Amino acid sequence: MPRKSAQSNEESENELIPLPNTQQNQGEVEDLTRMLAAVLEYLSDDSNEEIDVGYLFDSTQGLREWWTQYQENNRKKIEDEIAASLGELTLEDLNKIRDQVKGKK
Repeated sequence: MPRKSAQSNEESENELIPLPNTQQNQGEVEDLTRMLAAVLEYLSDDSNEEIDVGYLFDSTQGLREWWTQYQENNRKKIEDEIAASLGELTLEDLNKIRDQVKGKK
């Protein structure tokens, strides 16, 4: 059986799959659009000297909840990133993390 080329694999990974146009999806899109617009408006404001993420979460309705849900949905990816970064830590840092984990149990 012929193998697929790497290019065709990349193309299939980057394809957008259309979702059914339901009211729920439309509402979600509207909420995400509103939140993105609020964040971009804040970022483009020249009077802001520092980016205050806490302010963004507090002043953009639904953003904190969306971010929390996003993190939970991507928990496995976060766990993999943490596991990959453990090899770069010193033994002392690893022991501190172990103590923190034991303290949570």
